Amino acid sequence: MSVFLFLFIVMPIAEMAVLIKVGGMIGVLNTIGLVLLTAVVGAWLLRQQGLATLLRANQRLNSGELPAKEVAEGLVLAVGGALLLTPGFITDTIGFLCLIPGTRHWFVAQVLKRLVVSGQTRSFHFQAGGGQGPFGNRENPFGQQRPFDRDANGDIIDGEYRDETRRDNDRIEKK
Repeated sequence: MSVFLFLFIVMPIAEMAVLIKVGGMIGVLNTIGLVLLTAVVGAWLLRQQGLATLLRANQRLNSGELPAKEVAEGLVLAVGGALLLTPGFITDTIGFLCLIPGTRHWFVAQVLKRLVVSGQTRSFHFQAGGGQGPFGNRENPFGQQRPFDRDANGDIIDGEYRDETRRDNDRIEKK
């Protein structure tokens, strides 16, 4: 709740206060011109940095790697672009920090530190009836089902498959 309070109440009031203060110092038209200039420069910088990030992501995909860092950079760029389009000097400052490569990489590193991408599959065992198995007090006749565990020797079993599902377009007779 405190994040929403900050974003929707405190931030607009702070932006208005800064705009009024700057407008009193340099004039209303100069303030409006400065806000428009930051939006134009921000859009140009967003386009430049966004295309560079997109090209890096495409290169990683072509080499068979997952572009997780580039996706996170894209999100930070999108947030920065939205902040630059929002009128105000505080949001423009934060938006420019999102677009400058050095600070953007720092933001991405902070975000990726908090995210954990895991390739492990966790399984759980469901028991119905207050601790009893589905067959009463007897042992489950099929054993414990954990499909992603290794076999009894600790080996990983590798295999291939072929999908032989009939589709509607397979049933159409060619004339």
